[in-house]
Amino acid sequence: MYSGVSTASLFLREMNEDALSVLDKLGVKSTEIFLTTLSEYTHEFAQVLNAHKGNLCVNSVHLLNTQFEPQLFGGHPRAKADAFRILEEAMGSAREFGAKFYTFHGITRLKKNSVSRDYASLAESLREIDGTCMKNGVKLCLENVHWALYNEPGIFKGIRAFYPDLKGVFDVKQARLSCYPYGMYLKDMEGCIAHVHFSDVDADGRICLPGKGIFDFEECLKRLKDSGFDGAVLIEVYPRDYGEYAELKRSCDFLDEIIYKIGA
Repeated sequence: MYSGVSTASLFLREMNEDALSVLDKLGVKSTEIFLTTLSEYTHEFAQVLNAHKGNLCVNSVHLLNTQFEPQLFGGHPRAKADAFRILEEAMGSAREFGAKFYTFHGITRLKKNSVSRDYASLAESLREIDGTCMKNGVKLCLENVHWALYNEPGIFKGIRAFYPDLKGVFDVKQARLSCYPYGMYLKDMEGCIAHVHFSDVDADGRICLPGKGIFDFEECLKRLKDSGFDGAVLIEVYPRDYGEYAELKRSCDFLDEIIYKIGA
């Protein structure tokens, strides 16, 4: 295991390309690039990112869910076709800047019963989406998100019964917001976790950087290790959740010390 920081943690404090420069200068090892608008999904912007990433390893790419991801699941044929065109361009860009994984939310739960429990149908859609991603060498990874497709334990395993190649992203903040114990998500995704999103929480329930709150990271990292996980643990907090940028590197060091301690 190794630590990293998502560019989402610098949203509106820095543009994506400048966020990469900041993280590289801090000595952060790995990142997830959170592309936030259509103009960032292009070949031209991938070249800009490559010019700024320095020694950073780009683990994954994250896209703005509401722009097109729900439309990938069917419905209107023109909307679906347009969504897949956006996906193809974004994954081509991700290939250029070296992302191995795509952190995916999928359908948004904006309406009651907006997501079917037909796991076979969901698996068919995810297989099609993953196929488009894999043409560019990027693996689709379904993230647990309290307002999206995978919002409670059991859904991942239900879909995987029909699509065994499904990979997941474990987000501890989203597990907390869903009001289910995070261990239930670890069990649900066991053996299939591509990478992890980490944040901490203080005694008053406010999000903060790992090492600044009360969450037991040693216990969580041990459980991840025991589940067979050996990938990137990426810090993903909101820009207001910390002060100076040096705090991001100190938080990475905090996680790396625990990873070393437990032999992961």
